[in-house]
Amino acid sequence: MKVVPPFCFLNSNDQSALLGTGEGPAFVVHSLEDLSSLDAFLDLHRGTYIFGFLSYALQAHVTGVPLSGELSLPLAYFWVPQSVGAVRDARIDEVKCGNKHMLEALLAQINSAKEIPLPPFRTLVGKEEYFESVNYIKEKIQRGDLYETNFCIEYFIENLAIDDLFGLYQRVNSRTQAPFSALLHLEYLWLACGSPERFMKKTGNTLFSQPIKGTSARFEHREIDQQSRERLANSSKEKSENVMIVDLVRNDLSKIATPGSVHVDELCGVYTFPTVHQMISTISCHIEDSCSFSAILKAMFPMGSMTGAPKRNALLFAQELERFTREIYSGSVGYFTPEGDFDFNVVIRSLEYYPHKKRLACGVGSAITMASDPAQEYEECDMKIKRLIH
Repeated sequence: MKVVPPFCFLNSNDQSALLGTGEGPAFVVHSLEDLSSLDAFLDLHRGTYIFGFLSYALQAHVTGVPLSGELSLPLAYFWVPQSVGAVRDARIDEVKCGNKHMLEALLAQINSAKEIPLPPFRTLVGKEEYFESVNYIKEKIQRGDLYETNFCIEYFIENLAIDDLFGLYQRVNSRTQAPFSALLHLEYLWLACGSPERFMKKTGNTLFSQPIKGTSARFEHREIDQQSRERLANSSKEKSENVMIVDLVRNDLSKIATPGSVHVDELCGVYTFPTVHQMISTISCHIEDSCSFSAILKAMFPMGSMTGAPKRNALLFAQELERFTREIYSGSVGYFTPEGDFDFNVVIRSLEYYPHKKRLACGVGSAITMASDPAQEYEECDMKIKRLIH
């Protein structure tokens, strides 16, 4: 695979995308103390496109407790690509900066790739242990420690040599066709992301978030598929999960919003994707020009849909109970525009490959509340990722 690292391909699957490639000025967040310096880096390079990711490990700013285990990623990484192009109908439609030939060569590799086969995944959490964990979580909820938590498990393959990142991405993207897909290539991380979820977007002084809570299966038979969609739209359980996270996001936004500007633009809307139906809400606010990116992160990250309520308790509980360490999974990939606006996704429905470890991973989770049935939650997790790992 001949590529120019690093590069990032952000694909909305509406025939448009954004592609950035080539080495440029970069900033690595190694500790929470580096966040203020990240603001300085972003200010210094305003007027350019800046791409990067946020690791779930940034959650320590909420809990005060770093994730246990050896981490493969820094807390965050941002860089200024040498070349950036807008993609339309599978071709470079506009060169924002840099070398058109470099962009076209990379896009041709992405477009021509064929999805790769993979050996079987395995997990440390079998069905019975999963059921026990869900019932344990419900005991904690009954006791009043939590209202809702996103409990996650990991599927993985070890000692796997992959030399075709483009084929890995095509495997994910062809099966999900999701609006916040991403292909990220760094020395220590290859990410093929088929995310349907936006974490947050800033346009001018408006900031909004679109959490997903509530999932139902797709079916080939149109009538059965419509019934599945309607069951989701009318499910009191799924609506209650979604509303809890909407309240959490409203609270997060209120920490940085101008007074009285937090607004629920849409509550529990149901949207259809190639593999699932999803329940999505939109919450927005206005922020002052002086509101820094680090201040926004401290208010918003990690996203409510991947944590729970209350957020700090849910984070600590996930760290205690989950059998793996989330890193880029439950994190975010996105970009800044030259105007200082930004758009970030939620890294879910993804295959993450750590080339130094030769390890491929796929995380998945669901919201656990008092109304959760362990068998149904297990089936929901399988539904979300079965087309990626089987």
